Amino acid sequence: MTTTLQTIHDVPVLLCAPDGETIARESDALDLIGNAGYQGATWVVVPVERFDESFFRLRTRVAGDIIQKFVQYRVGLAVVGDMSRHTTASSSLRDFVRECNRGQQTWFLADVDELRERLKD
Repeated sequence: MTTTLQTIHDVPVLLCAPDGETIARESDALDLIGNAGYQGATWVVVPVERFDESFFRLRTRVAGDIIQKFVQYRVGLAVVGDMSRHTTASSSLRDFVRECNRGQQTWFLADVDELRERLKD
């Protein structure tokens, strides 16, 4: 898995490359969290295309399970990229994304520049 450690507004962030292993299970999340911890990152940025399609179908519980691992280990998760295909098809997912974006732990963002803005505060 190709990752890069970057500091954004004094926050260590692990950036995952768009190409790489698909994230589909809790164990995949734990791998990312472990890598983040090893490198000293407090946030992990994952491009939307890295997630398995099941992540975007809330009834599978994949998104909830993965996000719960990040919460449990106190590592922020930023999913970056265009999610419109998924949120247009599911009002539940659209509501889920909106609720996550209101918090401080998990964000669904258009790009890393948007993350930079959110981490300014």
